[in-house]
Amino acid sequence: MTPKVMIILGSASDIKIAEKSTSVLEKLKIPYSVKVASAHRTHDKVKELVVDATNKGVEVFIGIAGLAAHLPGAIAAYTYKPVIGVPVNAKLGGLDALYACSQMPFPAPVATVGIDRGDNGAILAGQIIATHDNEVKENISKLRLAYQEKVRIGEKEVLSKLNGDYIDKEFLANQENKHATSNVEKLNDAPLISIIAGSYTDLKTAKKVTSVLDRMGISYDLAIISPIRYADKFEDYMKKMENVKLFIAVSGLSALVTGSIVALSEKPVIGVPCSNNDDVHDALFTMVQMPPGVPVGTVGTDNGRNAAILAGEILGISNEKIKENLKWIKYKNAEL
Repeated sequence: MTPKVMIILGSASDIKIAEKSTSVLEKLKIPYSVKVASAHRTHDKVKELVVDATNKGVEVFIGIAGLAAHLPGAIAAYTYKPVIGVPVNAKLGGLDALYACSQMPFPAPVATVGIDRGDNGAILAGQIIATHDNEVKENISKLRLAYQEKVRIGEKEVLSKLNGDYIDKEFLANQENKHATSNVEKLNDAPLISIIAGSYTDLKTAKKVTSVLDRMGISYDLAIISPIRYADKFEDYMKKMENVKLFIAVSGLSALVTGSIVALSEKPVIGVPCSNNDDVHDALFTMVQMPPGVPVGTVGTDNGRNAAILAGEILGISNEKIKENLKWIKYKNAEL
């Protein structure tokens, strides 16, 4: 059985983070392989592993590394398949690894998840595979329900520990889905991708996404909707776009756009943080540092072109024409 996911650790010391990934892949019933190879100390091994695995049908790579975490980028150099980066907290709180993973040049994206979030890396890999595998899609839904149940159990445990004369433990109990009354119908002929910008100031970066998607012949819809200012409109749009393969969110400041998408969809979400002010850290950190169960594959600041390439890598797994257009850009005409 050929693995669908290859996990590469930059060091054997990253095993605890890798175990978070393997635990999720076991639950999703996705075949995988685990290797240890350093981008700096065993570069030839990384190259051989990635090239051979790509040729043999591995669909997604997960690179796990700390410090100057160049491993995911080195993987991306030798494949046209999607690469997920899991930065590890070895020093500096993991920020060095986070920047090394996310801030990749065009056209070699790394879908970066939160620091030490091996579980989210595996979930994102599952969501990517689920774009063309219905069995994995069902398992993703089951896993999502398990996370929801964990929250419900947690609430019961909290309430059981609280005592007081004035606390009402039954207030607004059993509220789930009470307000789910939207009459919007999903598009049966939906495009492959939905791009959501949080504001008009994000439109410049969003157009970087569309310019590369056009070159790959990938259909998309572009909407500018703030989930903060227009919450109901945002939810209606998400229901309308239920049949897309994936979402790309473009947002500055607090990246609630990505958080709102993952709250309402099980599809892969690519995040593009925007530098709408002098300090881009707020958008980057609030986009990538998602809690367990709801990953956002974050690319570099303002790098809408890499978001499009990542989308092409995902869709190219099951679409030969997109794959060929993607390879043409990555390897022959990146700077056109």
